[in-house]
Amino acid sequence: MVVFPNAKLNLGLRIIERLSNGYHAIETIFLPVELCDIIEIVPLPEVQGVDQWQQSGVIIEEKAEENTVLRTLHMLREEGYPIPPLSVELVKKIPFGAGLGGGSADAAFMLKALNEMFHLELSTERMASMIKRIGADCPFFIHNTPMLGEGIGDVLTPLALPSSIKRAQILLIKPPIFISTKEAYSAISCRPEAKNSLKDLFQSPLSLWKELFINDFEEPLFKVYPLLKEIKEYIYALGADYASMSGSGSTLYGIFTRSIPPLTDAPFREESYFVWQGKLIQ
Repeated sequence: MVVFPNAKLNLGLRIIERLSNGYHAIETIFLPVELCDIIEIVPLPEVQGVDQWQQSGVIIEEKAEENTVLRTLHMLREEGYPIPPLSVELVKKIPFGAGLGGGSADAAFMLKALNEMFHLELSTERMASMIKRIGADCPFFIHNTPMLGEGIGDVLTPLALPSSIKRAQILLIKPPIFISTKEAYSAISCRPEAKNSLKDLFQSPLSLWKELFINDFEEPLFKVYPLLKEIKEYIYALGADYASMSGSGSTLYGIFTRSIPPLTDAPFREESYFVWQGKLIQ
């Protein structure tokens, strides 16, 4: 079986409070985009005894056993599900540590694939509950449709995509900057919950989004990494209707209701930058 875990964007991100377990309560809107990894899963003969693992594409600086795909496989076996030896290949195209949820998507799609392949009969709700052990935003990718995320990002409410962005073009630009989740959260301060829910703001005219949607990570991280602010300003200069950092960074994205112009004058054309254009998944 071959599956294609896709990335996500965060539209607005509010840090509400620090919880007693060390996590933070947030409010954000998750939007799935077409950029995707590839996972191929092939059952091996029982006599094989051990799994085979291969990873290519974007380099991930972690041990194989720490990869979210294998962690999901091991979780199922620890739960008592009889998963035979597998050959698993991950082709990584979503940048790592970019605020795009690539690792979480890989885990969720691995779980959905194994559920289908081996007829585990896990419900959507059960899969969302299980995969939360791998990462707070993993449950979103079980549903993989526009969602309001609350709690630690695992309390999800479906949202209808506004007509204004159904055909929008998306531009992603990730500079060679890695921002760990720990670093990002250490840089921010909590603030009281805003009066208007992001769910309500989502249906506001696109022309107002620049003033309405704020990612709380931007202000402190832009001070540490001024290049991020420069890229956001560049995206607006290209004619984006809305631009923001996704999640805790370091990817900046733009939503364009008009065609994205050529990036011939871009100051970041070095190979170390990741640049992608595509659409939202509806």
